[in-house]
Amino acid sequence: MIDNIIDYRFSKSENNINILENILNVDLLIIDDLGTENLNSMKLTELFTIINSRILNQNNRITKTIISTNLDLKEIFSIYNERIGSRLVGHYNICKFIGDDIRFKKNIK
Repeated sequence: MIDNIIDYRFSKSENNINILENILNVDLLIIDDLGTENLNSMKLTELFTIINSRILNQNNRITKTIISTNLDLKEIFSIYNERIGSRLVGHYNICKFIGDDIRFKKNIK
C-alpha cells in the first residue's frame, strides 16, 4: 500500500490514480500485519499521514481503521517512533489475542 502511494506521489502513474485519496477516505481501512514491511523514512512519513489524517477526520466523514500486528507496544514505539506509536495507543482500542496460531494447527492435522 505504502509503495503504491510513494509511486503515485513521484511518478503520478496512471495505475495509482487517487490511491492516496481512496486510502484516506475509505469507510474502513484494514492494515494487516503492521511491522512486516521494509521501512524507510519516506514510508514512515506516509504511514503517519494515513493514520493521522484518518484520526483527525480531515475528510469530515466517519472513517474506521483496523490495524493488526504481531508487535507489542514496545516494538511499535521502537520501530515506528513516538509520533505513530502515541497515535496508535491514544486513538485505537488495543485488543490482544492469545492462543495458538491456527496455521500451525492446520499443518499438524
